Amino acid sequence: MAGGPSSTWAARGAGWAGFIVDPISLSPGIPVVEAVFGEGRAEANGFSYREPTMLAPRKLTLSVVEQSPVRQGGSGREALLETLQLAEAVDAWGYRRFWLAEHHNLPGIASTSPEVLIGEVAARTQRIRVGSGGIMLPHYSALKVAENFRTLECLHPNRIDLGLGRAPGGDQRTAAALAHPGRMRDVRHYPDQIDDLMGYLDGDLPSGHPFAGVQAGPDPGTRPEVWLLGSGIDSALMAAERGLPFSFAHFFGTAAAQGPAIVEHYRDRFQPSPELDEPRLNVALQVLCSEDARVVEGCLASMKLGRINMARGVGLGLVPPEEALAHEFSAEEEVFLTRSGMSSIAGTPESVVREVLELADRYQTDDVSIVTFSYDFQVRLRSFELLAESFGLAGAGESA
Repeated sequence: MAGGPSSTWAARGAGWAGFIVDPISLSPGIPVVEAVFGEGRAEANGFSYREPTMLAPRKLTLSVVEQSPVRQGGSGREALLETLQLAEAVDAWGYRRFWLAEHHNLPGIASTSPEVLIGEVAARTQRIRVGSGGIMLPHYSALKVAENFRTLECLHPNRIDLGLGRAPGGDQRTAAALAHPGRMRDVRHYPDQIDDLMGYLDGDLPSGHPFAGVQAGPDPGTRPEVWLLGSGIDSALMAAERGLPFSFAHFFGTAAAQGPAIVEHYRDRFQPSPELDEPRLNVALQVLCSEDARVVEGCLASMKLGRINMARGVGLGLVPPEEALAHEFSAEEEVFLTRSGMSSIAGTPESVVREVLELADRYQTDDVSIVTFSYDFQVRLRSFELLAESFGLAGAGESA
């Protein structure tokens, strides 16, 4: 890994599935990478915002962001089958959406192709909306993405969401491999790609467009619901200018500190559109809920050690809690974890509900997505069940 602690490897990223990497060193001679998720870090600094009026305790709309985590000693196949099992369960429990992430060249994550998984998840579920969280559009042709999601919408009408981001979903070398033998697309074209994609989905590219008249088939008669995803001001403003719903990744790195200011700018700049009359915000949180404090402690240690292993490029999946609890974190590792902005809510149902509601109040939204990591899949499944019960979702208590 070339470069010292001050060098930067990649341009700012944006969107949920991606991160940029800044080389840092946990100890002399051992450079690792700091995952800094999202975009607009510098632009967001110094934003002022009005403190929101606190809302009364209430029911929330809960959704899932799924990354198909792989455990050490496990396989990608096992992770994907667990994703399908989770989808069936949360569908029964009353969750609103199930979004699948896009990551590349990360051994601990099996969700590389959300457009493939969406069809399988939708076929195995009945009520829940299914979509991408998100498609990293700069890797692809807007026309091809429109065709993929129009096909999904034909097969599962009024149930498909198309979440979009612009991050690489991995490192820059992997992004180059995805583009080979062509060149990587300039992310500055991302706003134009969004506009082209909307035009293909609606069948109304402007007459002066170089591809006017090109149609994305098949025509489903309805359209997937399009969301912009991000953790910085750039994505928020792109969503606002186009009148699109925005999903903010609170759990990404350092995004949380500026989150309320960023989403206020989304609301202030929002332009009504055929899609929406007023702003629509979802916020994504990392949450682990358990009745057993020892389970919570083990999961938190596992996530911390997993973050460090991934940064060092030695991560082979989720770490067993026993191994993580036995690990003595060095001062350098603790500094790294602080700098990387690891943000999660973990605890008993009562404490988790309180913290989730506090963040929902800060963001002034009733629409919350949950991402959960656990070495033990049954712990992860139970966490989603406890949240459904605690927030009184319609299907809570039903067998999955």
